[in-house]
Amino acid sequence: MRPANIIAEQNHPLAIPLRAAPGTLLAPSPRLGNSTRTVVRSLTVMQKEALISEANSDRTWRLLSDEGAYLNGHDEAPPPLAYLSAGMVASYLNEIHALADIRQIEIDDIEIIQDNFYSMNGSFAKGTMTASAHDIELKAKIKSRYDSDTLRSLILDSIASSPLNGLMRGAKESLFRLCHNGSEIGISNGKEIAAPLLPAFDEEKFDIMEGDWDAVIEHTRQPSPIMEDTTTFAGGALTETQNRMLHLRVHAKRQPDGIVKIRQHVYNPHGSAFHFTSDEAGRAPSAAALISAGIGFCFMTQFGRYAAMIKKPLKSYQIIQDFHFSRGGATGKTGKAGEAAPLETHVHIQSDESDSFAKTMLEVAEQTCFLHAFCRTPLKAKLKISSLGSGLID
Repeated sequence: MRPANIIAEQNHPLAIPLRAAPGTLLAPSPRLGNSTRTVVRSLTVMQKEALISEANSDRTWRLLSDEGAYLNGHDEAPPPLAYLSAGMVASYLNEIHALADIRQIEIDDIEIIQDNFYSMNGSFAKGTMTASAHDIELKAKIKSRYDSDTLRSLILDSIASSPLNGLMRGAKESLFRLCHNGSEIGISNGKEIAAPLLPAFDEEKFDIMEGDWDAVIEHTRQPSPIMEDTTTFAGGALTETQNRMLHLRVHAKRQPDGIVKIRQHVYNPHGSAFHFTSDEAGRAPSAAALISAGIGFCFMTQFGRYAAMIKKPLKSYQIIQDFHFSRGGATGKTGKAGEAAPLETHVHIQSDESDSFAKTMLEVAEQTCFLHAFCRTPLKAKLKISSLGSGLID
């Protein structure tokens, strides 16, 4: 039986700001300059809700995620990887414009086209199925009187100054605490958070800010174009053995008022197109909020996927994810490369199974999470620059 379409039934905007963060959702005191706390809860097997609070912002955002037909989802909201791609390109554009102002480099217009790649390989039954993240491809279309060397240096230095650079440099092995049926249980492999377990978040009602938020994240109700690498369709991400590459692309521009407009496509597996808006002044989720939501959503998807494949339903499950990172080298005027600490995730599972089952579920979820793979893999952004015509993003 297919799960209910809760997101459609609620009929809420896909992104809504709250007037204040509920107490247990307040972001932790920043260790590196900024931090987020993200609570992700399951609505159904693939539909999820994230609540994100940022230390350097007075806004808390409620964001929604779903999966497409490739995971038997209802396709009502962006998939997790789309959030990470949107947050990444927004962060890059914010740093580029800030650094251009610092260096007094005039940019008449710039569009970033970003391709993100991941892979899933191995056998579910044999326990070898593993997610991987791959280098990012960036194409910058720029209208400026400055030479290509100056512009290339500007963009590469901006990428390095992005807080996301801290997750891409080196290997950041995530840390966890695990609670099963109300009792904390230990985990192996030296991946335990040093701090105490955070209690499960159980508040249901929030003080939502009034306003028209429908355009913050928009479902175009249009499928992404089918490309040469589009090979995974309905149910294709639930097969027992996999050897597939995932490919997402975003197009983005930053408006003069600081708002970043993003168009996103999921090419493989074949998914829908969504429009995102990001803003550091609170008019839309910040780049950090989108990144944090994406990682949390992706991790939660693996719990639902695992339970669906072994046919052992969960009563409930949620995560509380803390992310510590630096201010931007340009936007935060630190003049330094971006830094980030390993993610700290508190996992709460309710099931009729044993503690051993809960431990295995956590291990499998981490092993098959594309964005935890992103954190533990040294990655580079490969850059190409070309001139930009007068046309805007369609």
